[in-house]
Amino acid sequence: MKAGKSVYFATLAEIIATLAKAEREGQWRERIRFLSRAALLVVDEIGYLPVTPGGGNLFFQLVNARYEKGAMILTSNRGFAEWGEVFGDPVVATTLLDRLLHHAVVIQIEGSSYRLRQHAELVPEHVRSKALITPPPAPRRRGRPPGGKSMDHPTG
Repeated sequence: MKAGKSVYFATLAEIIATLAKAEREGQWRERIRFLSRAALLVVDEIGYLPVTPGGGNLFFQLVNARYEKGAMILTSNRGFAEWGEVFGDPVVATTLLDRLLHHAVVIQIEGSSYRLRQHAELVPEHVRSKALITPPPAPRRRGRPPGGKSMDHPTG
């Protein structure tokens, strides 16, 4: 909690597993209430793991409970057109996107993975070209050039 705001962070798989367990144990309303209470809910890795059957409906109910009440940040490596496949149901995906995108700011990040860029030299060239991994730029020098000579005051 920073600046008096509460934040809850979890992967989509974790949230769905938690909601499914709460539903089985008769604690579903309490779990939805808990997840709705945070000022910001961060849902990571949408599309990374397959959603279990019924999981899309559980997640929709959470999104619907938070709709216009609390902020959400969602991360995904899949485009919205693929969410029907991600959630195993195009209708669930459409209703989710309807709620999520209503007041949303979508930030699309393209490019190579910052994690892989740090180790690009270890990745074989044929893999690097397919994954669009580029090595990080060389560090920029600061201060005077080597040798103690300044470009502004050349010595003859």
